[in-house]
Amino acid sequence: MAAPRKRTGSLKGARWAAMRVLLGTVGRASAGVRIGYRHGFDSGSMLDYVYVNKAGGFPVVGHLIDRVYLNAVGWRAIRARRELLKDVLRKEIARRAGGGTGGADGGVRVLDVASGPGRYLQDLLAEYEPGTLRVECRDMDRAGLAQGGRQAAERGLTGISYAYGDALDPAPASRAPDIVVVSGLYELLLDDAVIAASVARLRGMLAPGGVLVFTTQTHHPQLEFIANVLPNREGVLWEMKCRPVELAEQWAAQAGFGEVASRRESVGLFTVTTARR
Repeated sequence: MAAPRKRTGSLKGARWAAMRVLLGTVGRASAGVRIGYRHGFDSGSMLDYVYVNKAGGFPVVGHLIDRVYLNAVGWRAIRARRELLKDVLRKEIARRAGGGTGGADGGVRVLDVASGPGRYLQDLLAEYEPGTLRVECRDMDRAGLAQGGRQAAERGLTGISYAYGDALDPAPASRAPDIVVVSGLYELLLDDAVIAASVARLRGMLAPGGVLVFTTQTHHPQLEFIANVLPNREGVLWEMKCRPVELAEQWAAQAGFGEVASRRESVGLFTVTTARR
């Protein structure tokens, strides 16, 4: 019985190896695939490209490959997650400003501890009058931070800043944020205890009555493909972990958050949880 299993494993390994070769050669005609190999398919730069959702690359063939790539279910879900995040943040900003607990000193303050370029936060900021919202973007991807800074300057946005920072060991903010965001990070972490500790640590950073907004990937139909074909920002194969939203909410409750609720984006792979201090 062992021999057939070995042959099956060998065949599957050969298939993944062939797909890695194909993507690393022909696939590079796609602008998105090239970004993935340059910065990591899990990088902020990659997500920024996915958000724009405009096929690029070598004429005709590259554009066709890129459109198929951008239409993958995971990327569609990430774009839907972005829209849900923006909707959640709008409601939390209005609640904070309307309740008189935010905005007294430079506007409602939002801190994203793993932002990448933070394009969706720029889009959100552009909806508000100057001075009513302050956004701080932190990440360990310096290229993504630089990209975000350039984009914000080109758009003439004020009220947004970029700084290097470790999401799992965040430095205190100059003023306690009203809203802390963790988007697209926890599914990259395989140790549940690390995430639970992060949720508890971020609660301590919030202003009184502040809210933690974080995402959870509950399932993904292409996990095996991703784990065997796509390199992450560290140059190794990208492994993710899916978790039930009930577990995410449990971590928030155990951290001491009083009001915890979750919503699912329209594609159905991610949830956005709000946890109020």
